[in-house]
Amino acid sequence: MEKFAALTELVNDRFYTFILIPLLLSVGIYFSVKIKCGQFTHLGHVFKLLFKPAKEVNGEKGISPFKAFTISAASQIGTGNIVGVAAAIGAGGPGAVFWMWIIALIGGASSFVENTLGQIFKVQNDDGTYRGGPAYYMSKALGLPKLGMIFSVIIAVVYGFMFNAIQANTIASAFANTFNVKEGTVGIIVAIIAGFIIFGGIRRIADVTSLLVPIMATAYIGLAIFIIITNITLVPSMFKIIFENAFGLRAIGGATLGTAILNGIR
Repeated sequence: MEKFAALTELVNDRFYTFILIPLLLSVGIYFSVKIKCGQFTHLGHVFKLLFKPAKEVNGEKGISPFKAFTISAASQIGTGNIVGVAAAIGAGGPGAVFWMWIIALIGGASSFVENTLGQIFKVQNDDGTYRGGPAYYMSKALGLPKLGMIFSVIIAVVYGFMFNAIQANTIASAFANTFNVKEGTVGIIVAIIAGFIIFGGIRRIADVTSLLVPIMATAYIGLAIFIIITNITLVPSMFKIIFENAFGLRAIGGATLGTAILNGIR
């Protein structure tokens, strides 16, 4: 266990800080330049496309752009948005918030390119739906099918066990502390509900996320607005503290830590 802990610490301290974070920033800046900051300039076009009806394939309706968006949003909004931010502020102070703003804006370009590649190199299923993602464009665009297979195995293990374990444990702990319900009972219920949704296929997943994600996003943003309004007199001081602490080395380190956690959990 000590060797494993040492290896984990080495990866966190060295790989994340000195390799992954500079790489993510460099790629984000490069793509921002190449697409002429499309993550900002194309926002109007995004909202125009978002509410278009689903196309029909072989006489059946496919997944609408809005449902596709909610599936993506559901996989990216969660633990990292809370844990990552808290860890960044804890390590880097209030100034870390500014650097997370910057990194999020730059990272939008990387996300845009990643999703574009996923669309270009997706494969159509017999029922008219599509499958795709990094493994597919690793294989088809880069000509590295073995790397695609390795990625698929790793992501299946991470999402199948670690990612879901964090979410399920959070839910179980919340119910146990609030309603005194046994964590094991909550875990079984969560597994049954998740299984029902997942084994219903991509259409059922899209239907559920299109219902839950808007509620989740509205509640998330609404809570943030409520906190700001109830503490409105402190907002000017908050921005002052953030900008005053934004340019210290400790703050920069904290921001990259939060980004590493956020992208790792994603």
